[in-house]
Amino acid sequence: MLPLGPDDQQASVAGTSQGTASEDAVTQSVPQPPPAPTPATPAPAEPVDGAAAVSATPAAPAGTTTRPRPASVREGLLTVEDHLEKILRGIGPLGAYDQPLVESLGLPLHEAFVSPSDLPLFDNSAMDGYAIRAEDVVGASREQPVALPVVGEIAAGSARPFAISAGTAVKIMTGAPIPRGADSVIPFEKTDRGNARVEIYESTKPGACIRPKGDDVKTGETVLDEGTVLGPREIGLLAALGAPRVKARPRPRVVVISTGSELREPGTHLDYDSINDGNSYMLAAAVRAAGAICYRVGAVDDNPRTFRKVLSEQLVRADLVVTSGGISKGDHDVVKETLSALGTVDFVEVAMQPGKPQGFGRVFDEQTPIITLPGNAVSAYVSFEVFVLPAIRRMMGRTPYRRPMVHAVLASDLRSTPGIRQYVRGVFEVTHRGAKVTPIQGNGSHLVGALAKANALIIVGEDQTALNLGDTVRTLVLDRPF
Repeated sequence: MLPLGPDDQQASVAGTSQGTASEDAVTQSVPQPPPAPTPATPAPAEPVDGAAAVSATPAAPAGTTTRPRPASVREGLLTVEDHLEKILRGIGPLGAYDQPLVESLGLPLHEAFVSPSDLPLFDNSAMDGYAIRAEDVVGASREQPVALPVVGEIAAGSARPFAISAGTAVKIMTGAPIPRGADSVIPFEKTDRGNARVEIYESTKPGACIRPKGDDVKTGETVLDEGTVLGPREIGLLAALGAPRVKARPRPRVVVISTGSELREPGTHLDYDSINDGNSYMLAAAVRAAGAICYRVGAVDDNPRTFRKVLSEQLVRADLVVTSGGISKGDHDVVKETLSALGTVDFVEVAMQPGKPQGFGRVFDEQTPIITLPGNAVSAYVSFEVFVLPAIRRMMGRTPYRRPMVHAVLASDLRSTPGIRQYVRGVFEVTHRGAKVTPIQGNGSHLVGALAKANALIIVGEDQTALNLGDTVRTLVLDRPF
């Protein structure tokens, strides 16, 4: 069994009209007076496994056992974990190669970075002032200043070597190399700022206002570990150490296709039976937010020949294809009809709401992985969070694959259908009393207005039919970096 990452890790804190009506089964009841909070029993955390996998439907590795089917899961449905495991087995990390440093934001290092040089490269001034010998200004004060001749000036970036002798000073700027013979810098503020001759009002010690060579980083030091996700600070460090490129896995190229003859591009004329294509925009944004490159194809008619042609043309630029719509049990489910004929894509029903119909496999000679999602907007979004986001992170080599869950106190009652896992939209917030999450009224899987108001998904387990005000629940906090 491939470890899936910490979907069950607990962090303590104090679309379109193509879905099915059965995805709308969560109901909310009027809040009752809160009972004493009862912490939910957390599921065991599963470790992350970054090993590559290439087979879409491999046999279980030696030494492992098949995941036992939970008794609470409705008969005939696949568990969320089993479907995700199949996806993560079938999609391995992309190969790593040298990436331009400026393009590496958000990518994890493929190998530890060992500094090729000291930082700073040389002793340099930490202040604008005068480079001197500390022994030449012993006893200096405003009442009895020490006067020294100024024999030169060194600016940052000056390549001219410089040296001073006893009883002299050199004007020096921040970042400029310390001249040979000097052992300290007196800031301008402690002098009269003279040009030919400077009066110094304060004594100092050797090393004052000097940034020594290698004080920050030393040659041969490991400064960033393997797997470090590169942010602005890490990129700044690598640039300061002279690295124009860095070895990392590339961003996956994800092609997004929505299907449905009723779909129109936003901004175009709508007939009485047509709707705007919101799914492809939503999924494209989610792909980019996950750190991948997205190619949004837009809507394709419910014509198998057209869909097959569009899909085959897109594979030249795809590491992964994501579709929405056309995978349920209708008469015009073009994705399911087209891909089922290939025999390389499995269409299943998963014990979750919204998002029961799902599909995964590989297509055509390129054997490009494809994840097919339901067409209702909420179903597509929840399915992306649960299945596509972990796949993208696995391709990038980012761990954990799955968004970690947090505990929060439920702000109103929930009722759920037994045997399936519910993902209920909610608003998560942290108050002075701790974390709480409030379910959003209206849980139809087509309600994009309610989806836009949500910043969290409340997880109602397969064995739960009721959650009450004050219960502690598992929550996915959306848009939170991890």
